[in-house]
Amino acid sequence: MSNERFASVWDAIEDTPEAAENMKLRSVLLTALKNHLTRTEMSQTQAAKLFGVTQPRVSDLMRGKINLFGLDALVNMATAAGLHIEMRVLEAA
Repeated sequence: MSNERFASVWDAIEDTPEAAENMKLRSVLLTALKNHLTRTEMSQTQAAKLFGVTQPRVSDLMRGKINLFGLDALVNMATAAGLHIEMRVLEAA
């Protein structure tokens, strides 16, 4: 058994650093969207109309099915929800 340590779960389970970074960004956006919909008590039907997607697609979002969402789709949904996205790029340690 390996005692290797990782900075995040994505670093541990993804095959490449690029895939891990992509999943980190997607997870932040997905979580922000879920929290926003819960906080505003928006129904899945209302959210679907706002995002321009189907209600089952919003259901997938709320159930955390991250592999079904790309960065572009999540950015578009967050923007439609009125969320402001900021990004920082740092040099690798």
